[in-house]
Amino acid sequence: MRAEGRGWKTGSAFRTWVLLTYVIGLCLASLPGLASAQVPRIQGQGSAASAMSNAFAAQADDPSALHYNPAGMTQLQGIQFMGGALASGGSTNFTSLTGVTARGDRNGSAAWPPPGHMYITANLKSLGVTALGDLSVGIGLTVPFGSLTRWPNEGPFRSATTFSTLPLLDIKPTLAYKVTENLSLGLGADIYTFSGLIGEGHAERQAIPAAGVKTELNGKDTAAGFNASLLYTALRNDDGKPLANIGIVYRSQATLHLSGALLANGAKVSDANATLVLPQIITGAIAIWPIRTNEREWKLEMDVDYVGWKSVRNLDVTLGNGMTIAQPQNWRSTYAVMLGTEYKWLALESLQNWEVALRGGYTNQQNQTPDVTYDPGIPSSDLHVVGGGLGLLCKEQGSFLGLMRCGDIGLGSLKPKAIGLDLAFQAGLYEDRTVQGNRNPTVDGLYRTTLYLGSATVRMVY
Repeated sequence: MRAEGRGWKTGSAFRTWVLLTYVIGLCLASLPGLASAQVPRIQGQGSAASAMSNAFAAQADDPSALHYNPAGMTQLQGIQFMGGALASGGSTNFTSLTGVTARGDRNGSAAWPPPGHMYITANLKSLGVTALGDLSVGIGLTVPFGSLTRWPNEGPFRSATTFSTLPLLDIKPTLAYKVTENLSLGLGADIYTFSGLIGEGHAERQAIPAAGVKTELNGKDTAAGFNASLLYTALRNDDGKPLANIGIVYRSQATLHLSGALLANGAKVSDANATLVLPQIITGAIAIWPIRTNEREWKLEMDVDYVGWKSVRNLDVTLGNGMTIAQPQNWRSTYAVMLGTEYKWLALESLQNWEVALRGGYTNQQNQTPDVTYDPGIPSSDLHVVGGGLGLLCKEQGSFLGLMRCGDIGLGSLKPKAIGLDLAFQAGLYEDRTVQGNRNPTVDGLYRTTLYLGSATVRMVY
């Protein structure tokens, strides 16, 4: 083995190069962890939707519509704000084919910093700006991956991965236009980037492939994609409220050319570059309201996600000297089916000017990683997610804890018409998976994973 263009002439230098190449190869053996092992985003980007297992693209009636179905922004009046965070915990228990065991977690009991989401929407027509027609605008900020996994430094995966994270941000400037009373269209950008506000501001992978040598591979980039969507109301009640909605959302592929470095014990060994493809996603959704009156509402929804993971054919890494380390992936495209329901009380006698909602949902999601490229950085198997949540919305005339009107909460003249709080909890129950024939034999074995997700979101309507 000879390194071109570096002038390695001594035996010592040659041995060093061999060791570093070995370290690099083992460090990168599980590079797929830089891309989520299930979907190209954290599904829960709003607690109301999360509580319904993210079956929300056909409802899309709060500011998180900006993520789930931007066309739904035309249903929102005035200016609205939503912000929240997701707490992710749980563990993976591993048993090798020879009986060796290990436990992986989220860098502790919960991932930190927690993934978050924030949206601001404005319906220009309801604000008196009519020259542009029935146009709504918005901008969002989400953490579509937020993955964080830690394995013991002395465990069986020290040559594959001991720590991985992908704190990728998605900035989402978005427009929605109401074409007819029953049809709205949405169009937006997805600007993917990294920031030091979330972790260390880059994708990162650590391993210990040789005794006393702690390696780190990191990289960052900014790339853009787009999304297009529609929301069609097929049936309304006498009050004009939807009884049946159809939603379709397309999210384009985006390519990140990660540029960073390979470190050994904190010292830079080489520049490193890799290409990470975020696949296209197509979502189809239908929602019906068996009950929708001025007193109560009941919604049922089903969404289906298609994720084109087959576009991830390799994650080859190129070093500063031009050497390329091949990392074939051959992932497969997948589907996820999401079912959700919401029951809402709009006029409770015991809680005047409040709305209360109970929510629940179930998701079935396929994995896309074959055994040969399976990655313990984010253990992947077919997944069942169950969960539920609670929603509270206090209108302007409502009383907050009997102390003050909700419409009086605010600064100066900036008083809200409503304030809401949504809470959600989900359990991700992964099917047991036995991996055999992985390119890194230490990865072969049985994986049992359970994850818990809790989220809280605040909503303000002006």
